[in-house]
Amino acid sequence: MPRMVEVVIDSVRVSLTNQQRIVVLREASAERYLPIWIGPYEAEAITIALQEIEVARPQTHDLVKNILNALNARILRIEVVALKEDVFYANLVIEVDGHQINVDSRPSDALALAVRAHVPVLVAREVMDSAGITPEQEVADEEGNASAGAPASGILKDEGEERLSVFEDFLQNLNLNDLSGSSKDDDEPDENKPDPDPKK
Repeated sequence: MPRMVEVVIDSVRVSLTNQQRIVVLREASAERYLPIWIGPYEAEAITIALQEIEVARPQTHDLVKNILNALNARILRIEVVALKEDVFYANLVIEVDGHQINVDSRPSDALALAVRAHVPVLVAREVMDSAGITPEQEVADEEGNASAGAPASGILKDEGEERLSVFEDFLQNLNLNDLSGSSKDDDEPDENKPDPDPKK
């Protein structure tokens, strides 16, 4: 087993350049951060759990947690274990009948389960050393005309930068008419539509 460091979820953010979502993990014992790109649905799932927003029906990650509970299995921790070709790999460490098993998972899904099960999040030290960033490193990178990791980590460099809640962003951009199947043209006022030809 690789050496691990404990991290906490610092925030879920929206990239200002391309609107992609990033979950930022912060090392528990140091000012070092690990940004991981995730999908919008996983970002929403993590944010809902972090903000303890109640939902009417179980979401997918709630369902997985409920299944594990029904089978008398429990999540002990999640681990981000590897970084290969810019892809992060994670494990769910689950205890079943006194035995521990590792289940391969995307980090985004593992984190969504971790915040629901209130379990530790660990990152392999090798992964943190290769992909982690520090504020001091960012300043040095900018003075040296930036490094390869600057686009992802640039979200972190300004302490005064507004942190956008993924869930709030989702609500603000939600078009209720899309849910009812209405087209954009159907929403226009009647005066903007051509008058029907009375001869037809």
